[in-house]
Amino acid sequence: MGILLTISDLLIPVTVLCIVVFGCLQRMDIYEVFLEGAKEGLQTVLDILPTLIGLMMAVEVMRAGGLLDILVRLIRPAAEAVGFPAELAPLSLVRLVSSSAATGLLTDLFAKYGPDSFLGRTASVMMSCTETVFYTMSLYFLSVGIRKTRYTLPCALLANLVGIFAAVALVRLVF
Repeated sequence: MGILLTISDLLIPVTVLCIVVFGCLQRMDIYEVFLEGAKEGLQTVLDILPTLIGLMMAVEVMRAGGLLDILVRLIRPAAEAVGFPAELAPLSLVRLVSSSAATGLLTDLFAKYGPDSFLGRTASVMMSCTETVFYTMSLYFLSVGIRKTRYTLPCALLANLVGIFAAVALVRLVF
């Protein structure tokens, strides 16, 4: 185990060193290239900032305005019919939009049911098996200027649904 910790501690510094050595061997002005990349990164942040603010506001409005509770009440009968814990529905919905808001809901679940409960374990696995679909799509597609997403959204939502049910099945199987 000690060797793995040593490797993980050295991985980033060695990677940076290799990049610098490669740049020197190519006779590049490493500092100038770094500054250009930093400028491009800052421009990307400025381009996507309105989208990020909009997504964060939407999640907060859903939580504060009670829309999330209404959606959970609508989903509860169908969720219970297929054996999905209805307590995880808010996490499933919010996870599509915001990872940080979903983490907040996860800590609420931990406080209420405990991290070692069925719901706590399932929520933990679900956070690893799912993606922030709307956040990711808006971030990456906006940053490269893609307007037509074709099948990305339906496929991403289907993959998320599979991840959610896989999390429930895996926790039931293992624990």
